Amino acid sequence: MSIFQTILLSIVEGLTEYLPISSTGHLILASDFLKVGQTPFVKTFEIFIQLGAILAIVVLYFKTITTNFKLWPKIIAAFIPTGIIGLILYKLIRTYLLGNTLVTLLALLIGGIALIILEKYYHEKIGATSALSDITYKDAVILGIFQSLAIIPGVSRSAATICGGLLRGLKRTTAVEFSFLLAIPTMVAAAVLDIYESQAAFSKQEYLILGLGFLGSFVTAILAVKFLVSYVKGHDFVMFGVYRIVLSVIFAVFILSR
Repeated sequence: MSIFQTILLSIVEGLTEYLPISSTGHLILASDFLKVGQTPFVKTFEIFIQLGAILAIVVLYFKTITTNFKLWPKIIAAFIPTGIIGLILYKLIRTYLLGNTLVTLLALLIGGIALIILEKYYHEKIGATSALSDITYKDAVILGIFQSLAIIPGVSRSAATICGGLLRGLKRTTAVEFSFLLAIPTMVAAAVLDIYESQAAFSKQEYLILGLGFLGSFVTAILAVKFLVSYVKGHDFVMFGVYRIVLSVIFAVFILSR
């Protein structure tokens, strides 16, 4: 990987991690477009730079993380389904799903359609859960099950969790912010597991690439999080659904025309 490819991919990760459009899917498509081969190091890079996006949440939600202790057991409860499924299917995911452009395009397309359908029939109720502290353990576990769908690249961890939150009666902003916080144990666990399983010995150049990727995703993730929190206060997710569909079609045409 070149420095240019590293910076571009880290920006893609940071901007898309928390939007319901699949950061993993975008990284796979961007890597394909940039002709970055899906080597074991590249797969590790794509997972590792998510830690930069996680640091953005820690910085932006530091007060919530360090003072709302009753929320953490619910976050862990939501993480458990994803953790179990991810651990069991790790080798399958890394070998056959990560880097699979066809699977990614299909997941982006289907996910986009699902978002549009959900918004067509979803109407926020007057008594919708508005405070993170009011999320129940049942809500948390169900959101965790929805999140586990994101083991398929292109589904979007954020989109799956937010959709689960809306179906459970959470306000949009509450579903989005819980999705942010749930990303912390989920993505840290994924990065640690990948580094442990790969047992890789990186070169100085590769460490530099990992560092640049981490920094790039951190900075751009802060911008993306602030945008999404502001956006959902007055808009639904239809735009993201349309974007996913258009992106999947454009890339499908691009790939078939090569």
